[in-house]
Amino acid sequence: MMGPPKGFQFAIDRGGTFTDVFARCPNGKVRVMKLLSVDPQNYDDAPREAIRRILQEETGNALDTDGKVNSSLIESIRMGTTVATNALLERKGAKMALVINKGFKDLLLIGNQARPNIFDLNIRRPEVLYVDVVEVDCRVIPALEDRCQIDKSKHNWKVVYGTTGQKMLITKDIDDEAVNKDLMELKKKGIDSIAVVLAHSYTYAEHEKKIGKIAVELGFDQVSLSHSVTSMVRLVPRGFTACADAYLTPHIREYLKGFAEGFSEGLRNSNVLFMQSDGGLTPMNMFNGSRAILSGPAGGVVGYALTSYQKETDLPVIGFDMGGTSTDVSRYAGALDHVHEATTAGVTIQAPQLDINTVAAGGGSMLFFRSGLFVAGPQSAGAQPGPACYRKGGPLTVTDANLVLGRLIPEYFPKIFGPQENEPLDKDASIKVFSKLTEEINSFILKEGGKKMTMEEVAMGFINVANEAMCRPIRSLTTARGHDARAHALACFGGAGGQHACSVAKRLGITTVLLHKYAGILSAYGMALADVVEEAQQPSAARYCPEQFPELDRQLDVLAAVCRDKLRAQGFTDAQIVTEPYLHLRYAGTDCALMVAPQPGTSATRHGDFYAAFIKRYESEFGFTLSGRDVLVDDVRVRGIGRSSVPEETAPPSGKGTQPTVEKVVQVYFDGRYHDTAIYSLDKLRPDQQVPGPAIIMDSLSTILIEPDCHADITKYGDIRITVGAGQTQTVGADLDSVQLSIFSHRFMSIAEQMGRVLQRTSISVNIKERLDFSCALFGPDGGLVSNAPHIPVHLGAMQATVQYQMEVRGDSLKPGDVILANHPKAGGSHLPDFTVITPVFHNSKKPIFFVASRGHHADIGGLTPGSMPPHSTSLPQEGAAFRSFLLVDAGRFNEEELVKELMKPGEVPGCSGTRNLADNLSDLKAQVAANQRGIQLVGELIDQYGLGVVQAYMAHIQRNAELAVRDMLKDIAEKCIERTGSAVLEATDYMDNGTPIHLKITLDKDEGSAICDFTGTGVEVWGNLNAPKAITLSALIYCLRCMVGHDIPLNQGCLNPITVIVPVGSILDPSDSAAVVGGNVLTSQRVVDVVLKAFQVCAASQGCMNNLTLGEASWGYYETVAGGSGAGPGWHGAGGVHTHMTNTRITDPEIVETRYPILVSRFSLRPNSGGKGEWAGGDGVRRELVFRRSVQLSVLTERRAFQPYGMNGGEPGERGLNLLQRADGRLINLGGKASVEAYPGDEYIMCSPGGGGYGKPREE
Repeated sequence: MMGPPKGFQFAIDRGGTFTDVFARCPNGKVRVMKLLSVDPQNYDDAPREAIRRILQEETGNALDTDGKVNSSLIESIRMGTTVATNALLERKGAKMALVINKGFKDLLLIGNQARPNIFDLNIRRPEVLYVDVVEVDCRVIPALEDRCQIDKSKHNWKVVYGTTGQKMLITKDIDDEAVNKDLMELKKKGIDSIAVVLAHSYTYAEHEKKIGKIAVELGFDQVSLSHSVTSMVRLVPRGFTACADAYLTPHIREYLKGFAEGFSEGLRNSNVLFMQSDGGLTPMNMFNGSRAILSGPAGGVVGYALTSYQKETDLPVIGFDMGGTSTDVSRYAGALDHVHEATTAGVTIQAPQLDINTVAAGGGSMLFFRSGLFVAGPQSAGAQPGPACYRKGGPLTVTDANLVLGRLIPEYFPKIFGPQENEPLDKDASIKVFSKLTEEINSFILKEGGKKMTMEEVAMGFINVANEAMCRPIRSLTTARGHDARAHALACFGGAGGQHACSVAKRLGITTVLLHKYAGILSAYGMALADVVEEAQQPSAARYCPEQFPELDRQLDVLAAVCRDKLRAQGFTDAQIVTEPYLHLRYAGTDCALMVAPQPGTSATRHGDFYAAFIKRYESEFGFTLSGRDVLVDDVRVRGIGRSSVPEETAPPSGKGTQPTVEKVVQVYFDGRYHDTAIYSLDKLRPDQQVPGPAIIMDSLSTILIEPDCHADITKYGDIRITVGAGQTQTVGADLDSVQLSIFSHRFMSIAEQMGRVLQRTSISVNIKERLDFSCALFGPDGGLVSNAPHIPVHLGAMQATVQYQMEVRGDSLKPGDVILANHPKAGGSHLPDFTVITPVFHNSKKPIFFVASRGHHADIGGLTPGSMPPHSTSLPQEGAAFRSFLLVDAGRFNEEELVKELMKPGEVPGCSGTRNLADNLSDLKAQVAANQRGIQLVGELIDQYGLGVVQAYMAHIQRNAELAVRDMLKDIAEKCIERTGSAVLEATDYMDNGTPIHLKITLDKDEGSAICDFTGTGVEVWGNLNAPKAITLSALIYCLRCMVGHDIPLNQGCLNPITVIVPVGSILDPSDSAAVVGGNVLTSQRVVDVVLKAFQVCAASQGCMNNLTLGEASWGYYETVAGGSGAGPGWHGAGGVHTHMTNTRITDPEIVETRYPILVSRFSLRPNSGGKGEWAGGDGVRRELVFRRSVQLSVLTERRAFQPYGMNGGEPGERGLNLLQRADGRLINLGGKASVEAYPGDEYIMCSPGGGGYGKPREE
């Protein structure tokens, strides 16, 4: 127990909108304060101003003689700040350059080549952080002794060993003079900060250190070497992290300097600590860019974790931090959950950070009504102009809805609104805009035959939809990870949290809501409670086995000593220091590493049993373990903690048995009517008093709403605990209600998303886990698609055909516990490697009441070539194992024997083999079954809540709603089309490289909002594998329609209802039973999209190809699809080096490729000037070069090597692609679009992908 502080102790959270302060005075008094973060008329730094005001009010002499704040009064300052996050969001960091290996100058621009939003034709990728790039001609590669067949005697390669003990080869040493010259050039351009990112520097860092030394000698202010910023494997995320560090650290230093300069002696003698993303504090001079991203939200997590868990509740706690623009959710069950890779503002950071999920829904979320759906967010009104009620002409937001319903009381708000910032909130402005929206909604509803809504019902509807949106990330933190959301307490904080706490809890079935008395400034209070943390980490490549235990123990001891020394230097005694050992472990051959702390155990390292802890966590996360597989150590890490000593709280006097004082009674609207609602003031409430709902508890920092069937108890220390009643569950009928429609739309989507999470977690193959080549979906009783979580557009509408095929074939023979596997083109399949697993769902019924399905790309299923993507297949049997309707699980029994027989069957076809990777096939199929189980469980919960009739009715309503959105769009297009050309008929043709035409004629009906899409005139089935199953054409159409609608609509069966599709039988788009189709899925699908967008005149062609490359030998296979350029459109340039249209899979990181496979990635960059010229230019393709280190079978399956991607409206076409093979003996060979050849050690494959077309006539130079 501590005495009172020697000087003032400040804990401050500088947020985007407000700065919150919690201060302890020397006399034991506590002060809290909230200020605007930016208020240039009155002060230049909010945290310093707050410190000045409190010191002035408490001591009367805050400033010393030269006008600086007197730091001798201050014992400590602890601060969390969003300075780094905001600089990243607004791209306001330092001017910096990237220094990277030759051949990779565009690597960080291409990233993992996936586009952020699959339905944006105008692909907007986050800007890169650097302004210039220097390529250094040096290279280190893994030795791969046993696999490399390149003759080393011809090369002067030097052997070195990395820190992980891996044997490495220097294939090209560094040229100091050249580096010096290049860096001098940067200096001349006024660049003072660089990030140095070299391949494999996580283990061999000498080259990076050398460049760093030269840079420091040349006088660069900030040099971020990737291996010292984060020593983890993966070039791209490590590169992003080093760039973020070089970009943000100078910006933070600048801010810290300005902050410290306003204090006497520049704070040299005060203890100033900053909060890092991992929830630990660090001294001011150690605070750097890559660890600062979550500095603000981290304080809040620490705050609720330390004030609620095991203090107010024994349940695990969900943190719910709702602010103006976004809501952060997290979970705490006794330990802070960390992730080691997360993406913020489009930049992936590899560093320990708290696991915080952010959703774009907050008080400022804007409200819209679109084709019958209520929508809240993701756009936000921000601080300028702010919501409509802020008196600056802002849009309608969640805050306005709360105000209109009486849930916010203007007289309790500070008068800081209006142009002069001196007026109260304007309720009339909100009412005016809401009345207008209500009229618009009613005119729509009456047309649809529904009943009118009052303004209050509309506002309440939007609040319900916003609450449902905020439940989605909470469900994915809990249910999707195998925790029951109901068995948690909800700890609520942040400015807007108190108004929504009860209803969010109710939706999730949570009965306890906790609000700390400092909930409005909990992030600042968290800083006061947090510990100082020092981390030490180094990479490893050891197996986790008894022979390695002594070495692992030694490394852990060394790192722990490093942490202890750093903490002792900050004045901690040994009694206050705790060290926690961690190992980053993964199964051999998988990419999913888990950071685990040890369990106590005997057969283990001195630090404890890491293996048992790993198995236990793997089992709980993924639902299975891999017996008999080695476990590898990726990193060894120690977290050193200097415990903060926190004074005991004193409990205020109890108010047991007394009635709390009511300030006044107001009218507040709750479901369906206004209620008399008492207002209480938090500072007058005493421990042990109870406040019955409905009520509002006002506090200078936030508004807390207690709903009618809830009550609040004031706890021993003056905090609030709300018990949430079940309430009159609103009976939802089967009739259409726009608000419920929006809510069901969220729930159905959430089910498909959570199935996807389970599949990604429980799968083992790189295709599903890393490249995300999978999709999950939910279907109605008629097999019609209700919702799906699309990662890959080519899966969009296609699964529906698969489900409906099973219903026809199996009829009433399906029974509970059955699971069906199908991949055959005639059974709605796309290509054979895409296995679809379908589970019918029964609910006390004879017939299935609906279906769930998941489709994933399997790495090998047999056939002509490794990877099952043969370029020259001419019949289906050569492409691998085919299933029309296979009972995978029969009444609960997994049919393994039959399955293995079928997977081996392709071996009977001449020149073919059975599956080359049976173990992965089996575990991925089990993962798909598990994902379906998760879907069934979630739909079951929905039925228990609403009843089967209602759930099925809303499945139909949601399909009808999608149909409406598409009809509205088609009416719009028809009118524009008639205006432009005088006719409502659109036509387009494009060609495959073999000359096959794809022809489309669209006849629009402007009154009905319908269209006939007729592919008559398309070429016949082809010899080879470019034939596309009919399902693919439907997927392509749904994809194009969704892109043209331009905003979120539920993607389901309804989208296609207004459209009649005619595909000639026997054509390339509806081939015969045994036609080969592997190229149709990946290539022809892209051409169908090109033709549809050309007919509608939407934009120029994108690369129109997926650039498939498969290589391998009998024992291993590697598959990748490579990005290209996207087409330009009216008002936007195409993007370069990105996946377009029907695919969006990620590419494997160069370091992983080189460590795991006998391949060197010698270049991966944009292909300059390959995009078509135009007023709006097409995006560039890429150039990717791979050197083979042993003999491999190389197969390429590509298009647009003959016909160029078209330009539009006078724009020029993009460059065609080119596949070259440079033999080690100097021959250079053009492989053409489709080839399968033997490549030898030292051969290099050079792939140039096509560019996108331009739009509009190029302007004269």
